[in-house]
Amino acid sequence: MATSIRPAIPDDARAIAAVHVASWRSAYRDLLPEQVLAGLSIEEREQMWRDGLAGEEPGSALVAEDARQIIGFVGFGPSRDDDAPDYLGEVYALYVLPERWRSGLGRRLLEEAERSLREAGSEEARLWVLDTNEPAHRFYEAMGWRADGARRREHLEGLELSEVRYRRSLTAAPA
Repeated sequence: MATSIRPAIPDDARAIAAVHVASWRSAYRDLLPEQVLAGLSIEEREQMWRDGLAGEEPGSALVAEDARQIIGFVGFGPSRDDDAPDYLGEVYALYVLPERWRSGLGRRLLEEAERSLREAGSEEARLWVLDTNEPAHRFYEAMGWRADGARRREHLEGLELSEVRYRRSLTAAPA
């Protein structure tokens, strides 16, 4: 069966949460302490996603489905950076089940998010990546995104994480 991409709905929250947790546990296995990854809760992520999807504008999260099973998602919308002008969008999260990595699904989800942001009037988009997540850096750079030199610190379970910001023009032709 072909993989389809569609807008997420609140009833997708549990499946999105399961993808979110599975992806984190695999992608960040060597980047975050084991106890942090083991402590991730599908139930907590489900509530976060249910609340977000119930209040967000339509199309601000997309899911990828294969045989009616959600296997990836992307969340996006206006930039949350304090210094962001109105014309900036942001990709908040992009995750695919680990067994589907390198299938082109992440690329499709990101392209759809970029298209949706462009249609909503965003001229440029930003996203934040853990500074030690080299596979993510390579993926975004291959997709035409570029690090812009901005850095920030995030806190998770008592850890201080360093992130770098990437940008991409949405007015230029896709990569």
